[in-house]
Amino acid sequence: MKRAFPILAVLTAVLLSYALYEALVVAPTDALQGDVYRIIYYHVPSAWTMFVFFAINFVASVVYLIKRNLKADAVAVSAAEIGVVFCTVVLVTGPIWARPVWGIWWTWDVRLTSTLVLWLIYVSYLTLRRFASGGNMPVLAAALAIFGALDMPLVYFSIWFFRTQHPQPVVGDGGSIDPRMFQVWLINWAAFLCFGMLVFWSRYRLEVTRRDVEQIQAMQSLAEPTRTSGALR
Repeated sequence: MKRAFPILAVLTAVLLSYALYEALVVAPTDALQGDVYRIIYYHVPSAWTMFVFFAINFVASVVYLIKRNLKADAVAVSAAEIGVVFCTVVLVTGPIWARPVWGIWWTWDVRLTSTLVLWLIYVSYLTLRRFASGGNMPVLAAALAIFGALDMPLVYFSIWFFRTQHPQPVVGDGGSIDPRMFQVWLINWAAFLCFGMLVFWSRYRLEVTRRDVEQIQAMQSLAEPTRTSGALR
């Protein structure tokens, strides 16, 4: 993976550049919204990528609670960090689009509010992991992650179950979208997924290395009194 990483990074950069070109130049202009709609090529793929990484966090958290597998715990925290980044992009790009289209930056729509709650839960998860200590911290964090995952179906299905100001689905459920627009969505989603996976892999390796260093330091600390006692004799 170390040798392949630079190659994958270059390919991801090329894919991101191509996706940007497709979104800003090639994709047709929306007849009603004009060019402002192009932000959806970042808003929607970011949301889909967010769901992927929060789902990884959920599965890893469940595995950790069942098996107490430390690698699963490292996967969970790494995925949560990437998911929060993409969730932040969703919350930022949404109001940027809404201001010229709706005339307001924010409304307490069910989907918007549930997405904000999801962001707050996972920020709390990362805060817990950063500042809490003790052997039970990973267990509490895993439980919080599982609780946060319960909000994901509400975020996704809210526009089906509730009357909301958020646009109704244009993919599935009778929705319609220009095939070229949908293709550009998929290209951007692929680019975001590749980028997210690269960052996730780097973050996971860093987390594993950090834990190994802490374990070595703890063992050295335990061994130090023994060496000092032997020297005094």
